[in-house]
Amino acid sequence: MTVTARPLSPGAEALLGREVPVLDLGFVQPIDYMGNDIDIVQAARVSYGPSTRKVHDDRGLLRYLMRHRHTTPFEMCEVKFRCKMPIFVARQWIRHRTANVNEMSLRYSEAPDEFYVPALEHVTLQSTTNRQGRDGDTEVPVELRERVRALLHTRHEQLYADYQTLAGELGIARELARTLLPVSLYTQWIWKIDLHNLLHFLDLRLDPHAQVEIRLFAEAMAEFVQAWVPQSWEAFVDYRREALPFTRVEGVALSHLLRGASADEAAATPACRAASCASFLTSWPACAR
Repeated sequence: MTVTARPLSPGAEALLGREVPVLDLGFVQPIDYMGNDIDIVQAARVSYGPSTRKVHDDRGLLRYLMRHRHTTPFEMCEVKFRCKMPIFVARQWIRHRTANVNEMSLRYSEAPDEFYVPALEHVTLQSTTNRQGRDGDTEVPVELRERVRALLHTRHEQLYADYQTLAGELGIARELARTLLPVSLYTQWIWKIDLHNLLHFLDLRLDPHAQVEIRLFAEAMAEFVQAWVPQSWEAFVDYRREALPFTRVEGVALSHLLRGASADEAAATPACRAASCASFLTSWPACAR
């Protein structure tokens, strides 16, 4: 057994190196981490002074930090993932400019014959109300779903054959031959990020409105984070993921409701009229009014 002076997380140790399958050919693989819940607490106590331990236990301090958005102690923990995903997912992912990334290069390597084809249940129509999303309510005939998958398979086969002709038979440079490959091609990268920014990433990409493909990658990463820093994850769920943030005017409206006013009366207040929050009030559960 290897002896180490590093702080260890039993939950993370049990999952290191395991490839979690995502989509048809992708995966998320945690390959290294630094720090655990205790490191976050120790970093916070450096700022607050040694007497803090008498006021907060470790879990209580973590929850205080998360609730009041004292984020820098969470930056003391880092994790490194190896991920394999379609290029279009990688382009969404890279918008989170808070990580260190090294991606597979098709200038140096031959492109793999690996393309994403969505499962039948993920073949849906364009939403008529959301310009960048799927319509999850309209039923799509199975025949249409299968036709879409067949079209994708056919196009992938043709494009990869053309790529091999360019890069192989004709000797065209790989950096040029790759330009005809679609964003459904799989790529890989090593992705290293601190816990604070990872939680922000997960807060956005676990949202039901996020595209389903990247959401599945986020779910695989969230499983590791929960095992790695369980107390921080608990606080994150309570104060971020499942919390209900309100705007100032929504807070004003709620205060009127809690004092016994009707939704119509609360909506008639100047602040609520100015902010047009009548829809918020009418959607507020009847049991809470």
